[in-house]
Amino acid sequence: MKVSLFVTCLVDNLYPQVGEAMVRLLDHLGVEVDFPQAQTCCGQPAFNSGYVDEARASAKTLLDAFEDANYVISPSGSCTGMVHHYYEEMFADDPKRVRQAVDLADKSYEFSQFLVNVLGVTDIGAFFPYSVTYHPSCHGSRLLGVKDEPLQLLRNVRGLELIDLPYDTDCCGFGGTFAVKMGDISTAMVTEKVSHVRETGARVLVGVDMGCLMNIGGRISREGEQVRVMHLAELLYEGVQAGVSD
Repeated sequence: MKVSLFVTCLVDNLYPQVGEAMVRLLDHLGVEVDFPQAQTCCGQPAFNSGYVDEARASAKTLLDAFEDANYVISPSGSCTGMVHHYYEEMFADDPKRVRQAVDLADKSYEFSQFLVNVLGVTDIGAFFPYSVTYHPSCHGSRLLGVKDEPLQLLRNVRGLELIDLPYDTDCCGFGGTFAVKMGDISTAMVTEKVSHVRETGARVLVGVDMGCLMNIGGRISREGEQVRVMHLAELLYEGVQAGVSD
């Protein structure tokens, strides 16, 4: 099987180790990964701020970059959700682009969604002997429908103690441009989220969207909490390495 990596802006620019972990895990599972160099931002920040023309320009680049891909895999439910739910709407008056948008949505998956629902993999042989709590991002869970897939993967990691996060479905306050426009409200929301993470006593917070993890992790560091923040791909890859040497 061959897939194409849609790396997203945050991972490409700030958290490249997440993209690397994804590629190494897929390689571990026998999946060949390519990286279309023409890809850019999906256009979500502009779209959410009302700049639809600018978002459409970014979207066109993405549609063309992945036109020949068999599967498109991303470490973000938010960016994948943008492709699934808004691309067709943005090009409603352009039949060619609508066809491209529908095709891209049909073959695009968030990382855990692809592992569980396409590859049928829920146990990758990982070993991670730490207490972990999971934050389900709003866009991934509500917009894209990624809910149980990350948990299935975490439950099959040897040594991992999975602790429920209180009020886990509450937003962390990031919301992309919301965190910039409504900074005080966003800060209050993420402070509350960190308090719930603290309640679990977990050593690791894991999620599937780096926007949320960046926001929560930033607040955790400012409050001096000793909690490691990881994308699911990072945790699984570290666990696979430990499992091999175990």
